[in-house]
Order: sequence, then C-alpha cells, then structure tokens
Amino acid sequence: MSFTADQIYAGQAVYTRPILRIYDFAVLGLSNQLIWKCPTERLREHYDKHVTANHLDVGVGTGYFLDKCRFPVQAPRVALMDLNETSLDFASRRIARYQPEIYVRNVLAPIAIDAPKFDSVGINYLLHCLPGAIESKAVALDHLKALMNPGAVLFGSTLLQGGVQRSRFAKHLMDIYNKKGIMSNAHDSLDGLKTALHQRFREVSVEVVGCVALFSGRF
Repeated sequence: MSFTADQIYAGQAVYTRPILRIYDFAVLGLSNQLIWKCPTERLREHYDKHVTANHLDVGVGTGYFLDKCRFPVQAPRVALMDLNETSLDFASRRIARYQPEIYVRNVLAPIAIDAPKFDSVGINYLLHCLPGAIESKAVALDHLKALMNPGAVLFGSTLLQGGVQRSRFAKHLMDIYNKKGIMSNAHDSLDGLKTALHQRFREVSVEVVGCVALFSGRF
C-alpha cells in the first residue's frame, strides 16, 4: 500500500515545540494514567527490560524514556530516528549526555544509514501514529529489521481499538485524534498486531494494559 505525503506527515506534524513542552505532563502524566489506563511507569519498565547498550529509538517524542530508562552501561550508543526534526532536536538536547546519532527518516520507506546496526529498537507510541491499518503500516517493521543485528530486539507500545477494553472517554478521544490525523488506529486490533509481529520476529511477547499493547519481538 502506498501512502500520500499528507498521510505520512499528519501523525508527526502535531509535535511542535509548544506541544512537546507540555507532552510529558499531558500525555505521560495524565492521558496514560487516566484515559489509556496504562501508567507511564509501566512503559518505563518495558524500556528497562529491553533496551540495550546499542539502541535505536524511532518516533522519539520528547526523549522522556531514553532520559529515564536504565541502560545496561554508562555510555550506551543511542540513535534517534524521526521524520519530525523538531522532535529530534528536542529529544537530542534532553539526552545530550549520550551524544546521540540523529537520523531524519520515514519508516514507511526503505531506510539506509551509513552506520553499524543495532541490538535494540524502540518504537514507543509510533504505530498508532502511522497511516493505514496495522497490516499495511507494519511495513515499517520490515524497514527497521534491516537496521537490526541478528538476535536484536524490537520493542514498543501502541494504542489499539480492537481486542482491548476502552472507556467511553478513550473511545471519544481516539475518534477525535483519528479525525485530526494525529492518530490512525481505527483499524488497529490486538490480533492484527500479533499477526504482524509473528510474521517478522521470533520470541514475540504482547501484553495489554488498558488499551495499550506493550510488545517485543526478537530478530
């Protein structure tokens, strides 16, 4: 499936500098706890469990999880990848102590970088921002696999609509976000996510907390 430029940019265009300044409070502090019913601490635990000393983060947001997670070494190799240069700048400043590599890339297209491959790839809250149904947007997983070493792990989380419990308010807010193009998860289901992961990875794990799926798969 091909995606238009407007579709590709819609999910990340909202992340302007003013939005990024309030993101941690509004989304990580309030929405995760009260609306999506998946506390941010649970997402941090997911990072701590899977992040390696050779890590690529895709869809970087504010860099919160890279700032807060526990890397297995004091000086990890950390790379940031996003289509939104504002997010990349914001996150890279936040984790400047790691001297992160910066890549402006579209994960819905094949990705080439002139650098060694990675042992872990994080895609936290990325999939629900990509256009299309899970079956089509999962091409991003194929493109990221090309950047992973054998035995590397891809992990992350995404908001689903099918196969999870959602409150009335969660349904309403997702509808608003989908109409605005901020999210594109109207056809994203738990079964669809599991299928996409099992088709591409071994040792797949998917856990549902609220209406969030926390997942991992080893290459």
